[in-house]
Amino acid sequence: MTDRLIRATAADGGIRCVGAITTNLVEEARGRHDLSYVATAALGRTMTAGLLFVSSMKRAESRVNIRLNGDGPLGQVLADARLDGTVRGYVANPHVELPPNAKGKLDVGAAVGRNGYVYVVRDVGYGYPYSSTTQLITGEVGDDLTHYLATSEQTPSALLLGVFVGSEGVTAAGGMLLQVLPKAARDESLVELLESRLGGLTGFTPLLQTGKSLPAIFNDLLGDLDLKILPEVQMLRFHCPCSHERMLGSLKMLGREELLDMIETDGGAEATCEFCRTVYHADSEELMRIIESMEEGDGSNG
Repeated sequence: MTDRLIRATAADGGIRCVGAITTNLVEEARGRHDLSYVATAALGRTMTAGLLFVSSMKRAESRVNIRLNGDGPLGQVLADARLDGTVRGYVANPHVELPPNAKGKLDVGAAVGRNGYVYVVRDVGYGYPYSSTTQLITGEVGDDLTHYLATSEQTPSALLLGVFVGSEGVTAAGGMLLQVLPKAARDESLVELLESRLGGLTGFTPLLQTGKSLPAIFNDLLGDLDLKILPEVQMLRFHCPCSHERMLGSLKMLGREELLDMIETDGGAEATCEFCRTVYHADSEELMRIIESMEEGDGSNG
């Protein structure tokens, strides 16, 4: 099944629901970064959350950046999602592996760490991006981002995230975000009903593994609450906008002396994109052109 995202409303527009299947893009991230089982789960959940978060934004240039900085061995976990359905991300220490937790599941909480911070940046494409920071609660990603939504955006929310990875790679990944908008949040019985139904779920990937589609999952939860599934289906994919040209542009920041040293010592330069692990090479001629353009720029300011 292709990766996709759908949106729905319920309770006369008082409930917003977004669901995503991200199996293929999480598998691509696993392969690109050579991720361990637990690193795959941590990054996959974070990338899926980024896609769910950005789905409510309006401008085409919108993007959401989620960064988890915990005291666990994974180090930083970062995902960058865009409204066009693309996402990328990385883990500082991708090869970390831990024993299963007490429930026999991947111990994402211990890998991320339970002490630290969640950083979320919403960029609408102009002006200053909106950023917010909250503390980590469990390190399990879903709990921490639900806490972020409740404390930073004051929106009653439920976030389900799941990644199932085995010896053959990622076989199921996705998530669902339910938000109770202000006019519906005043109905305490409605909020309690949703909490009860969500509390009965064992996770998101088990639903996918049984073959349930996103519309079927929505219908099971909200079918009796005036559910309206919007017709647009958005395709999702792992994508990084890095390029050889961008790499050359970034080399300008190194300065003339360091670039000359690269030419003399290595005959060129090599750079690896931390988001997608693509390796770029610049030969000595390209480095000399960068130096010449820097000198021309300095001359024009003289």
